[in-house]
Amino acid sequence: MKKFIVILFLIFLSTISTAYTAHYNKYNKLEMEIFRNGELIGYNNYFFTNKGDETIVTNQIKFSVKLLGKVIFKIEGYGEEKYIKDQLISYNSKTLQNDKKKFVNLSFNKKKNNFHIKGSSYNGEASIDNIIGNWWNHKLLQAKSQISPVSGSIKKQLITFISKEKIELYDKTYIVKHFKLKSKEKDLPDNKKLNFDIWFHDETGLILKIRYSRMGEWEYKLKNFE
Repeated sequence: MKKFIVILFLIFLSTISTAYTAHYNKYNKLEMEIFRNGELIGYNNYFFTNKGDETIVTNQIKFSVKLLGKVIFKIEGYGEEKYIKDQLISYNSKTLQNDKKKFVNLSFNKKKNNFHIKGSSYNGEASIDNIIGNWWNHKLLQAKSQISPVSGSIKKQLITFISKEKIELYDKTYIVKHFKLKSKEKDLPDNKKLNFDIWFHDETGLILKIRYSRMGEWEYKLKNFE
């Protein structure tokens, strides 16, 4: 029985890896809406540019949280991931969180076969097994650790399959796989821990919805892909 479960899991991982490459040629744009406590507060959009073996993924995010008509928390950011085939070559981002500037400058060192990161929360080397923690990339569901797209910090993670489910988004029905993504390090402060519910759609190879709780109930929903 255990052997059978392992075989199924390996088949599932193989399916995700194959779909990952197809992502680059299949889509030009992903548009996500961001909700807090059921209220639309912003967006997180991704744009894909392909030229031969090179793929550039740009990310735009903007949202603001209001209390009694006053903005108490806001983020506006831009990022760019560059890939040659499936290898991440560079990632650069700038984010303004309230009045605090955050950034990531990542480059691939071909000789050492690793990443060099200079970020607002981390400076140093990192394994190429790390994934940039952006929601367009369903390889997050395979990775053992991720790099913060905002600050460059590295966090180990655990992925758990919950169930196969049916969800409705923007008047469309999808059969999806529900996963839980959590921090591996249990001693992290609560505001630093990863704790996400993620709904992945096999047919499109896309993450359709993300949910988490932190100063309210948050949801990212994929509204449009083309």
